[in-house]
Amino acid sequence: MSNQIHIDIEVPAEYAGQRFDQIAADLIPDYSRARLQAWIKGGQLTIDGHFGKPKDKLYGGETLQLRAELEPQGEWQPQPMDLDIVYEDDSLLVVNKPAGLVVHPAAGNPDGTLLNGLLAHCAGQRNIPRAGIVHRLDKDTSGLMVVAKTLQAQADLVDQLKARTVSRQYDAIVQGVLSGGGTVDAPMGRHRQHRLKMAVLGKTGDGSGKEAITHYRLQERFRGHTLVRCQLETGRTHQIRVHMAHIRHPLVGDPLYGGRNKLPTGADPELVTALQQFPRQALHAAELALIHPQTGEPMHWSAPMPEDMLQLLAMLRADNH
Repeated sequence: MSNQIHIDIEVPAEYAGQRFDQIAADLIPDYSRARLQAWIKGGQLTIDGHFGKPKDKLYGGETLQLRAELEPQGEWQPQPMDLDIVYEDDSLLVVNKPAGLVVHPAAGNPDGTLLNGLLAHCAGQRNIPRAGIVHRLDKDTSGLMVVAKTLQAQADLVDQLKARTVSRQYDAIVQGVLSGGGTVDAPMGRHRQHRLKMAVLGKTGDGSGKEAITHYRLQERFRGHTLVRCQLETGRTHQIRVHMAHIRHPLVGDPLYGGRNKLPTGADPELVTALQQFPRQALHAAELALIHPQTGEPMHWSAPMPEDMLQLLAMLRADNH
């Protein structure tokens, strides 16, 4: 993939009176607004070959000229690792992330992350912010993630996430017996006392919480637990974990939001141990669907439930009889 970008595009007359940065975002939609702003300020994106400011008004008829080079993003190092790649083409890849793998380097996890593995798998990811990662899964959540392989694909996927045309469905084993499905529409934000936690914060209008909507449907009921399928409409940090705890059905094994284990009366000691010692939140990103950024075709992938959740479900089924 060439790292050089050469684009010349004439500003149509109907854009007269609009700002340079707004016109650029419309006419060059393959790149994010933030990236275009940076190119304007750096002089790589010009008006008739002359330097401009983002807020400059244009008249129509000018030529926007983009002469830029994709540069390595971040200081992260490639680290070879076995990635379970479900799908890959020139625009994107879909990976089935195992539980325990951190997605992005941070203070507590400077390396050994999915991002480091992506850099080793495909050197071109170095030229894309966050190595093409457009959404994340918690360290101990398993399942499907899409990764962009070009700036164009990244901008498109970010727009799809905002427009909610990306479908993400999760399998979760929750405490308690649900009578049916439903929707949790409860704004979320950072917990006011515990900074590692997220929380339901009331109405979005008061500026405290951002819109968060989770749909859930019942898949299988047990004596003291339920297997549910959750579909995200929004993508807040820890959203399913917080929302299910909010309706008093926290995820099995959730160290932050799980509360005290509720055990079925007279349960087999093996099941009791399995529930008490389940090593992570029982959450798996099972289905992913989106519009392909290059072809416009609808795409869909699924990932089988991992062994630890399957084993727990088998024990819960056995307890039902």
